[in-house]
Amino acid sequence: MKYAKYIILGIAAVLSAYVLGRAYTYKYRAQDTVVVTGLGETEFTSDLIVWSGTLTAEAQNVATGYAQIEQSKKKVQDYLAAKGLPAEAVVFEFVNVDKQFSPVYNANGSWAGQRFTGYELRQRFTVESSEVEKVETISREISSLIAQGVSIEAYAPDYYYTRLDDVKMGLIETASADARTRAEKIARNAGTKIGKVASARMGVFQITGANSNEEFSAGGSFNTSSRNKKARITMRIEYRVR
Repeated sequence: MKYAKYIILGIAAVLSAYVLGRAYTYKYRAQDTVVVTGLGETEFTSDLIVWSGTLTAEAQNVATGYAQIEQSKKKVQDYLAAKGLPAEAVVFEFVNVDKQFSPVYNANGSWAGQRFTGYELRQRFTVESSEVEKVETISREISSLIAQGVSIEAYAPDYYYTRLDDVKMGLIETASADARTRAEKIARNAGTKIGKVASARMGVFQITGANSNEEFSAGGSFNTSSRNKKARITMRIEYRVR
């Protein structure tokens, strides 16, 4: 058995060489890939508009305030109906009532408390419609109600697109095709060819206003202020090289 230790050492050497060879081969194969980022972009026009406003009233008692709100509500409903907007497109929320106070000071200027001055009532309404052009025009001309004694606060419309999933799927396809084109060009210049996909990762979905300088967000942008929008997505794909 005097040669046993030499046999063991020989076996250990062979095993070490095998392990190192496998490690080298794995490392070589792991690096035998090309990673590219493909881009997909498209522009589209919103097909849904959401516009809202708030009716306000101030009165010494709640009943009077409610009466004022109801009068304003009726004028808004008549105005929207005259513009051709169906009644079901408009939703009026509950009326909020808040007590109003004003500060009271002593003759020396020190604060003495507060005095009840009346009630403020607010009722928000929302218009949701696929008739984007019509509601957009209505939102710009709503100030005409002020001349009729309506106390109203109108807000800028929000714009949405109801087929956003279709846009997203189309962009994934476009970005993936763009990534493959880039990978094929790199491989061709290197005198090789690309093989199967080793991994793929989708970037965040970005929606900004068309022809705007909006910045992208790490968590994804979702513009609702622009009627015309641009959607963007990236695909980071790793291809094996053969």
